[in-house]
Amino acid sequence: MSAAAGRPARRGAVAGIAVMGAVLAVAVAVAVTARAQQLVADLSSHLIAITTGFTGTEVVLFGTTGGEGDVAVVVTGPRLSATVRRKGRIAGIWVNRDSAVFDQVPSFYTVATSRPLEDFAGDPVLERHQIGAANLDLTPATPLAPADLVAFRAALIRNKQREGLYGVAMGQVNFLGERLFRTNIYFPANVPTGLYNVEVFLIRDGEVVNAQTTPLVVSKVGFSAEVYDFARGQPVLYGVVAVIGAVAAGWLAGAFFRKV
Repeated sequence: MSAAAGRPARRGAVAGIAVMGAVLAVAVAVAVTARAQQLVADLSSHLIAITTGFTGTEVVLFGTTGGEGDVAVVVTGPRLSATVRRKGRIAGIWVNRDSAVFDQVPSFYTVATSRPLEDFAGDPVLERHQIGAANLDLTPATPLAPADLVAFRAALIRNKQREGLYGVAMGQVNFLGERLFRTNIYFPANVPTGLYNVEVFLIRDGEVVNAQTTPLVVSKVGFSAEVYDFARGQPVLYGVVAVIGAVAAGWLAGAFFRKV
């Protein structure tokens, strides 16, 4: 075989090696990415539309993990100030005696886990990531005595649970096989509007190894949204219209029953 005939063969071999090298590099890059991406989660819907007949709804969170571990899902609503009052008896009558104002209080809060929290995470981790109502960072606007802080803080959580805005029990994260998981997040009819954070934690050997935050919007739409905006933008005019409407409804009802 001549030297000229051997050159195309060598060029073909070099090209083949280059292609194989490129494929190998891509495969390594994909493997590294898959290894780094240990947690992927999403919601069935990123918008909860509150209409006139809204009675509550559920949103499904689903995801996958890149390795072993437990999953904790924390849903936090817009943070607002909240006032807690303590009643006392004065001259035989129960009245509000003391009060405390807390800043940056989640208006909605619920948690779902794959197992009981105490089985896979310690207090430092739970406190750091505010997983569980007992670990929420609830700070009063003015300093309180330690005993009063504990009492008012517990009362704040109880009030939110009574309104259905804080979960009384942990929700359940269900694994479908070894990697896929899902949970249902329930939002009651009185859910506040605003931007929510849905945090998903992958916990392994007692430590958070990966986390992801997904936004969720709760918003009024349609006629109820127009009434809500009108009431906030023109409160005096809204009050006048409401009074006139109530009077007109009463007059119409009276006229109807007089004819009957």
